[in-house]
Amino acid sequence: MNHNKFILSPIKDILVDVTSASIGIGSGVETYPLCDYVMQSALLKITGAQEQKMKCICWELATNDYEYRYQRFTLKPFGECSNYLEKKEIYKDLVSQIEKHGESKFKNGLIDNNLIINETKNAIIHSFKDTNLLIWAHKQYLEYESLWSNVTAKYFANKDNLFVNKSNIGNDVKKDLIDMYDHLYKHRNRVAHNTLSYQQNLPTLKTLLNENYQYENYFIYFSILVLIDNIFISLYKHYLKTMNQLGQNI
Repeated sequence: MNHNKFILSPIKDILVDVTSASIGIGSGVETYPLCDYVMQSALLKITGAQEQKMKCICWELATNDYEYRYQRFTLKPFGECSNYLEKKEIYKDLVSQIEKHGESKFKNGLIDNNLIINETKNAIIHSFKDTNLLIWAHKQYLEYESLWSNVTAKYFANKDNLFVNKSNIGNDVKKDLIDMYDHLYKHRNRVAHNTLSYQQNLPTLKTLLNENYQYENYFIYFSILVLIDNIFISLYKHYLKTMNQLGQNI
């Protein structure tokens, strides 16, 4: 059994499920305390699904290439595929396999970055439009819109990197997508391991004044995860096309 159907299933569907499940709750002031619980649940579901998808991609590559299987599962095995460095390596593995088994080269434009960023932005807009989640976290959403509007096609998915290093995205503070993913990863670990249970429920004034606090934003987290997913789906479609052509030529 292959995992192609799961790999090609967009994780943005999880966001749609979350917002649909929250419809009956309402949006009155008494429901606001639910916001963080719902957002945390959505984050864990999406990050968990993406980790499994990364592992499935590695398994499919290893099924079709025994040299890759030995390299990736014996010499340099991955962990949980949750941090950026492991996802970057899987991205490079996928590009390498496409170039190894087919005639397509990355420089010829395997994926359309402009299409991917537009799909990512639309996924977030359509998932949260007219929902109580957007009402609960309206200020965060406005801050997300201001920041994410600076993200363009040049900031991700080149020949060697999933995200482009030091590309200075931001308003007052200049960070790249790698820095933003680091905020996401740290928060994912805090939620997954419940380290917030012994910490203060609300940020201190010092935390709020910290220039990095603008990146502690669930909409940014979701956008980064959907962006990664769209990149891998687009690239994996090319991989399947390459392997099908290889099979026809044998």
